[in-house]
Amino acid sequence: MKPNAVKAAGKTGSIAIIILAAGLGTRMKSDRAKVLHEVEGVPMISHVVKTAHALGAGEIIVVIGHQAAQVQKAVSDYAHLKFAIQDRQLGTGHAVMCALPEVSAQMDHVVILCGDVPLLTPATVMRLIEDHVGDDRDVTLVAVDVPDPTGYGRIVMGNDQAVSCIVEEADASEAIKKIRTVNAGIYCVDRVFLKDALEKLEKNNSQGEFYLTDIVAIAHKENRSVGLVMADDPREVAGINTIAELQASEAALKVR
Repeated sequence: MKPNAVKAAGKTGSIAIIILAAGLGTRMKSDRAKVLHEVEGVPMISHVVKTAHALGAGEIIVVIGHQAAQVQKAVSDYAHLKFAIQDRQLGTGHAVMCALPEVSAQMDHVVILCGDVPLLTPATVMRLIEDHVGDDRDVTLVAVDVPDPTGYGRIVMGNDQAVSCIVEEADASEAIKKIRTVNAGIYCVDRVFLKDALEKLEKNNSQGEFYLTDIVAIAHKENRSVGLVMADDPREVAGINTIAELQASEAALKVR
């Protein structure tokens, strides 16, 4: 499938978008849910939902947890949203598990976004979708090269130069910590494979959580097709975890 063929054929109507927005964000030093903090006077979750709406997705599911009612109200101006509750914070994989029952069988692929990435543009997500569908992959993720990868999950390539896994900082060896290509936390996944992979997730990691990133290792082990799309600007795909990052994001949005 050629570039822009997905959009031209209206294929985004068969794509569901899940937005992860259930966390509190303790490093924000605030009682407010992280995604309710404002960028340019608008809750950051609203920026992400706006991006999802611009893509013409068939379904948009927002995963809510902390201050669920307030988060839901923050995006109440957007029509046709679905909401999934994550009662317990058991990791990103668990968040998607909570959302998947809201994704209908008519959806061929699922795009997964984080609610704390307000600079993300529809163009970048569309490029991810085009690449994923065009190459008929099971999993495609967005990666970015950064000068300081501290805190990010590292993209590990196998001997075949294909993506073999994502290793979170807390679980990384010193050698893996030197990798500067990191996971942006943005995915496009075949819906049937996603359902199967989520059932195989385990909490055998330092955080005791279900890591969504482990679906990549599952796909590689099963000889599935895994690919990545490189983001052009690290700032666009950076999640916000601190007040300083919030201020930097707001400054970048003003420049844009």
